[in-house]
Amino acid sequence: MLISPWLPARAALQLQLDTTALTPAQSHASQRLLDDAMSRLPQRFKAELDRQIPVRWSDALPDAVSGRAERSALLLNRRWLPALDGADVVPAAGGREPREELLATVLHELAHFHDRQHRLSADPRLLDLAGWQVKVKRLGARQSRNPFSDRSPDVHELTSPREFVAVNFEYFLLDPDYACRRPALYRHFNAVFDWSPAHPDCAGDLVHVSAGNDADGAGTAGALGRIDPRRVYAVEYLLAEGNDEPMSRWGHSMLRLVVCAPGREPGPGCRLDLQHHLVLSFRAFVNDVQLSSWRGLSGSYPSRLFVLPLSQVVEEYTRDQLRGLQSIPLALEREEIQTLLERAGQLHWSYDGRYYFVSNNCAVETFKLLHDGVPRLAQARLGAITPTGLLKRLHRRRVADIGVLDDAHEARRLGYRFDSLQERFQAMFAVVRQELPLPQTGVEDWLSLPAEQRRGWFGDAGMRATAALLLLEEAALRRQILLAQQELKRRYLVADSARAAAGGDLGQADASLRQILQDSGFLSRPAELLAAREGYGLPQPTELASLATETAQRQLRLADLNDRLAAQVRDLLDPPTRTNLDEAQANINALSERLRALHRESGGLELP
Repeated sequence: MLISPWLPARAALQLQLDTTALTPAQSHASQRLLDDAMSRLPQRFKAELDRQIPVRWSDALPDAVSGRAERSALLLNRRWLPALDGADVVPAAGGREPREELLATVLHELAHFHDRQHRLSADPRLLDLAGWQVKVKRLGARQSRNPFSDRSPDVHELTSPREFVAVNFEYFLLDPDYACRRPALYRHFNAVFDWSPAHPDCAGDLVHVSAGNDADGAGTAGALGRIDPRRVYAVEYLLAEGNDEPMSRWGHSMLRLVVCAPGREPGPGCRLDLQHHLVLSFRAFVNDVQLSSWRGLSGSYPSRLFVLPLSQVVEEYTRDQLRGLQSIPLALEREEIQTLLERAGQLHWSYDGRYYFVSNNCAVETFKLLHDGVPRLAQARLGAITPTGLLKRLHRRRVADIGVLDDAHEARRLGYRFDSLQERFQAMFAVVRQELPLPQTGVEDWLSLPAEQRRGWFGDAGMRATAALLLLEEAALRRQILLAQQELKRRYLVADSARAAAGGDLGQADASLRQILQDSGFLSRPAELLAAREGYGLPQPTELASLATETAQRQLRLADLNDRLAAQVRDLLDPPTRTNLDEAQANINALSERLRALHRESGGLELP
């Protein structure tokens, strides 16, 4: 056996090429490959891996395996040997040329040798960044499944922390874009090995797919948004207060980004720029409808990170669900806000979690985002399984300042609190009861009455009571619309599967609804927009043009489907739901006409 050593100055690692059964040309090409690999390795890596490692070409490896780190030797698949001369062999991963794939293989397998000795794959911070997340109630325990499966450079990295280290080490050394695609991991490898591979300047903005409603209220969404971390003045814990619904009893956890208007210097004044504020919210669906308690317990729903406008979230909770919102400042440094946003970007583009009502709900997901995105908080033991419990722990660790709620008036003025419209509706109901002898004392009891029964009181109402009744009927209609939306989604997710199992055909309206829900899947899984393109991690400038085009096309398709469905939607609803909607709209029409008539009788100008 002939051994050709590679022994650079001050390097402990030595790669010894076995030249047996190699031609002189093959030996020379193989040595150049090893030289190339050694030149790319960090000096600290070579010093820490203090050993001689034999390297030989083997016929014993499976065809699809280009290399393997055995206990004492590095094996390369002899089938790949022609690639050293530029010949095509089996297709390489990630779009690499065959020789580049061999170079990556050598670096990958050397990472395995290093990891066996130094256990980087057991480093808690690396596990946080990699996606083996902590379990909320078991100190030191981690999830067995890595859910960061979208936008992966090599799905083999998801099989174990050891493979994750090896795959990412090769990309850290070989891909100039790694620093921009996986910035937190780049910094971690840089700190571990004291090595900074060259890379282009990274775009500062974080690109996301907005799940907010469009301006015309048609319900379509999907515009690309950008978050400039320099404009994020603060991050706040946004708590939607609980109600009597089983899935909402303990509230809902979110994070609010206080984003400054363009041109405004970051500071307290940015709190007034409400139209620019964003919300990071873990949900099973865009509108957070949970259809089945059992499915929520069994993990049948996806858990994804949505980016929503604050104005939409405030309206959704305070008007539609009659739940107040508390927005509690978090004590984060500028650098911590940056790393938190990077983590949110990784979740947005790569995370495919499962929703569990107890063990992986919105509070647990928010805790993990804070834990993984802000290293300081990983030591704070913040884990809680309820939104209110998480807030209490944030307060006890002096991360959240709940003192901003002490002065209720000031809290509303500064946007630390958004009140439910329940009190407003109750006040309107009190106005009605001043004129009409209604037996109900609470607005909820009134709204729960059949619409036709409520209409029986309209004829005795004066102008002030009629105006109040009109506002309440609009709330009732909105409630009926939300119930109808839930019914449609239930029809698609439950009834449709049963009908398909029975071999039934879909009607035109059913087909439109199914297509809408399928086509809007990219709102919860943005990686779908780039599935046909190479790339991993955070989208880069070279991907943004196609991303914008695909998003625009999806929007147009959704808008067309919405228009078609609007004329057919009544056919999808159960008769009682159709009746309730019609009766609520009839009440609004009747009250509007009565208000105009009363106004004319009082001598006022004609109302529109």
